[in-house]
Amino acid sequence: MTGNHSSRADLSSLLAIDIEPALLELALTHRSYAYENGGVATNERLEFLGDSILGQAVTVMLFTEHPDLDEGELAKRRASLVSTVALAEVARFIGLGQYLRVGRGEELTGGRDKSSMLADTVEAIIGAAYLSRGGEEATALVYRLIAPLLADPERFGATMDPKTSLQELSARRNLGAPSYVIVDSGPDHLKRFQATVLLQDREIATGVGSSKKQAEVAAALDAWTQLSREAH
Repeated sequence: MTGNHSSRADLSSLLAIDIEPALLELALTHRSYAYENGGVATNERLEFLGDSILGQAVTVMLFTEHPDLDEGELAKRRASLVSTVALAEVARFIGLGQYLRVGRGEELTGGRDKSSMLADTVEAIIGAAYLSRGGEEATALVYRLIAPLLADPERFGATMDPKTSLQELSARRNLGAPSYVIVDSGPDHLKRFQATVLLQDREIATGVGSSKKQAEVAAALDAWTQLSREAH
């Protein structure tokens, strides 16, 4: 799917904000799609704008709601909420991948679920919301998007540092230290990594990314989520 009009309307409804259709389409357009379709505009400028709005909204929210936290802790929390891992989780939570306009190559290599692509698109959508509806509504959208991360303090911690959180959880369960097996594929300029987390030689979860670290972090967050679910 490259994102038809009805699906974009569905997405606007899901986001609870009326983004101008042309801007929303632009926000969903990855450069791989643009390259294969005669060089149409991409979402990269919107992503640049959205990144700034996201950072400001999260900074103000943390500063206002946590008067007890010092600068270092505020900075740590902000970094976690605007990280690729956190934004990709937000994107997966709303099923954003199905709406992306991606090129055939990305489609074939699972680009719709690539953390970096999902995170960039979330930022682009925030930028499009700002241009369509202004700063107040764009900020409200940011708060709605990150609400699932803030709702669960443990998950918030895991999103900040998935590998450490997984290590602590597996130690509490006497499962030993997690280990990671990495495999890569694709040409050097489009290298793709897949990490598998093992606990006591048992495969727990996998994650993919455009770097080894990104793949390990994605796998760790998935493993942490699964282990936490088993406990309830």
